[in-house]
Formats: sequence, structure tokens, C-alpha cells
Amino acid sequence: MSTENEGTAVPPAPSAPPVPVDTPAASVPPEQAVSQGADHAGPYQGPGPSHGVASSQGAHSAQEGAQTAALPPAPPGAPESAAPAPEAGAWPPPPPTTPSYASGGGSGDVWGSSYQQPAPKSGGGRGGLVAAILVAALVAGGVGGGIGYWAADRNDSSTSSTTVSAPQSGGDLKRDAGAVADVAATALPSTVTIEAEGSNGEGGTGTGFVFDTQGHILTNNHVVAEAVDGGKLSATFSNGKKYDAEVVGNAQGYDVAVIKLKDAPEGLKPLPLGDSEKIAVGDATIAIGAPFGLSNTVTTGIISAKNRPVASSDGSASRKASYMSALQTDASINPGNSGGPLLDANGSVIGINSAIQSTSGGLGGTSQSGSIGLGFAIPINQARNVAQQLIRTGEPVYPVIGASVTLEEGTGGAKITEEGANNADAVTPNGPADKAGLKPGDVITKLDDRVIDSGPTLIGEIWTHQPGDTVKLTFTRDGKQQTAEVTLGERKGDS
Repeated sequence: MSTENEGTAVPPAPSAPPVPVDTPAASVPPEQAVSQGADHAGPYQGPGPSHGVASSQGAHSAQEGAQTAALPPAPPGAPESAAPAPEAGAWPPPPPTTPSYASGGGSGDVWGSSYQQPAPKSGGGRGGLVAAILVAALVAGGVGGGIGYWAADRNDSSTSSTTVSAPQSGGDLKRDAGAVADVAATALPSTVTIEAEGSNGEGGTGTGFVFDTQGHILTNNHVVAEAVDGGKLSATFSNGKKYDAEVVGNAQGYDVAVIKLKDAPEGLKPLPLGDSEKIAVGDATIAIGAPFGLSNTVTTGIISAKNRPVASSDGSASRKASYMSALQTDASINPGNSGGPLLDANGSVIGINSAIQSTSGGLGGTSQSGSIGLGFAIPINQARNVAQQLIRTGEPVYPVIGASVTLEEGTGGAKITEEGANNADAVTPNGPADKAGLKPGDVITKLDDRVIDSGPTLIGEIWTHQPGDTVKLTFTRDGKQQTAEVTLGERKGDS
């Protein structure tokens, strides 16, 4: 499966039109009081090359109108100036044009959404709602007054009175342990909104979270890619405090990066890391991020699938594709959520939100859809290992089998090519695959117990391991199935 990493700029939401509110008459008979309301609402990418090295050689907007209410006509005899009629055609005005999402935050292939908080909506919508509430109060008051007078007239000889008090409910709201609100309250102070800007002035917005007390922040590579070479980088906490940052290390293949806060504050609280291997389909998930620049947004869902093979890319020839054996979630993930934590019900990080399946034409097209319930996160077990490596050395290390495989779909597995990249050998001499007896033309169909249906799937599965691990490969040669044990080698860097 191929997806695109999320990111698209969104313009500020337009203000709602003002809502006319007539001045109520001093006295309104209850039988004439009427309230009316109306709501108006306006409106994979796969990797580019034809073959790669298995983990080695190459590898709404909605404009919300206001609820309005019409007050009853003035009673006969009232002064004409008490309720002047509006000019014909003056209301409602024609609905404003619905804005469309921009195709990129500047370059067309920007990963994060442009960092721009939407403009606040005008008070017109609320005015209409208040007007409706006032009319309802007038109606209730009129009816209540009539009943009260009738009751007093019937009981004028009574000397006793009765006071009825409604029970009051108040105090602090108690939530069950593990409630989403409690998890969010704990995680938000350790989640940051990242702004990355390249030397060309282009960039975008993403998310990250505190990894340790030294000020390291874990995020996606594509969130900070623009700022890797001489760009600007900053991280803003939920309390509004903003810090400059720098890239410590980044891994394009894993789509993982670590940045560090400059002048990091004391008292940083790293988010606890869970165990992504123990997660089960159906477990609750909580995602935190800055979709379309809306910082500190919390959404919920479940784990929809595990070990989902995903290849994600922005389609740029200058950037390598990322491969993952992902956690799939239906928690709403949109452009700007990239790099944010995917939490379990206990508030532990189980993944890094990284990609979404989109129904649009792609990141460089005229539009990009938002969440359709297909979001993908890098398992935290893998991301933790990559982050620790980046902090130690500044460069990633990839496990490899030393063989080039085709990235095409429909091959029934990961087929070893006849020739490697740049006319190199498809099977590296004396490499892991060569030592295990694999040859060009072999089709790898399983890695241990995992079914392999394509080259990207094989790469993603290999990258869940560490160099030096031994795996069992099942492959077919000349129509016959064979197995071989392979001890994974290593490759340093993204080159």
C-alpha cells in the first residue's frame, strides 16, 4: 500500500455574516410568541524507482451560519417606529464563497500544514443563538405568568404557601481512571507544535513530543526536512512557550527525526513509551497534533490493523521513500498531525503518526482530502531504537539482506532483480543473501511468519529488526519453495 504523508495549508476560516436581531416589544402575549431557527452550513504515493534494495541498496472547511429567531409581530396600536421592517432583499445576503485548501504550503510538496491559526469567527453566530434563547424565555415567562395568575385567582382565600426548590448538582466532575480527558491533560504539556522553514523560506508545521529530559523531541523526518540544511526550526508547547531547536539526526527511510531544544527548560516530562508489539486490534487510541495548524488537537479511535505495509513519499526525486510496518488507526489524522504521538488508553506512546491514505490526486494536486479514517503510525518500538541511534551518532543504521528487489506490485512477493542499482550486482557478493544462497529471480514470500507480497513489504519488515538478527526467508525458485536463514547486515546513512 502506498500513501502520502499529510500536509497542506489551509486559509483562515471566513467570518460568519451578522445576524439581525429585532428588539422585542415591551409586552408580548404568549399566544403570539413564536421562535424560528435555521442553521446554514456552506459547503500513495508509491516510491519512484522501479526497483530498490531490500532495506539496503536503494531502497467543513465548513462556514457555519448562525441560528436565528424571529420575534412575534408588535401588538395592534404599537408605534410604527417600534419595529421597522428591513429593506426588501437586504437579508439574507448571498452566502460567502467557500475557501478551498491550498495545494501545498509554498512549494506544493510541503509535508506539514502552514502554521496559521484560523481567524476567530465573528459574534454574529452567537448573537443569533442568544436571540433564540431570549425568545424562548419570553414564551416561557408569558405562559408561566398566566398560569401563576390563574392559580392565585383560584387560591386567593388560602393563607399558606409552599416553596419548591430544585435540587442542585455541582462540585468537581469525577472521571474514571484512563478517561480521554485525563490522558490528554497529561500528554498535552509534553507535546509540541513544530515549525520548520527552509533557507528558501518555504516550510510547514508538524508535531513532536518530549523524548527525554535533555530536550530531545521525537518527530517525523518529513516534518523537519526543510530545516535540515540551514533552515529555521522552533517548537511551541501547549502553554504557548516557544523555543528554537536544531536537528540532531534524521532518517529518511524510517521517516524518523530527533530535534533538540536550544536553552531547554527544566522540568521537561518525557511521554512514557509503551510496547507496540503488545497492542491488539481494537485497542483504544488517542492522537495529538496540529491538524491544519490547529495546535493541541486531540482525537480518538482504535487500532484498526497491525503490521500494515506502507510506503510513503511526497513524490520528490530528491527524497527517498519511507517504509514501515505500520499501526493503522481510525483516529482522525490530518495534515499537521505528522510526528505527533499515538497513545494507548493509559497515555503511553505506541506510535508516531506519519501518513494517511488520501483519496485526492496527491500532494502536488489541486486538493488533498482530510482524514478518511485510514491513518498510519510508526510503531514506537522501532522509532525508539532509531531515535536512540540518532542521538548517539547523528545518522541512521538500517538492517539489510544485501539484495535488490523490485518495488512493483503484483509479483506475488519480493522478487530479487536481475541487476542492482547503477549496474551493481543484484545480490551483494559475500553479503547476507549471498551467504544464504539467494539468487537473482528468487521471489521472497515470507519473512519468519509474515507474508511478503511485494518489495516494499519486505523492506518494511526487515526494518523492524536490528543488524545481526537472524530471520528465516521463504522463497520460490523455478516454481519450488525453499527456505534460508539470513543474518542481517547493516548500512549506515541514507545514501
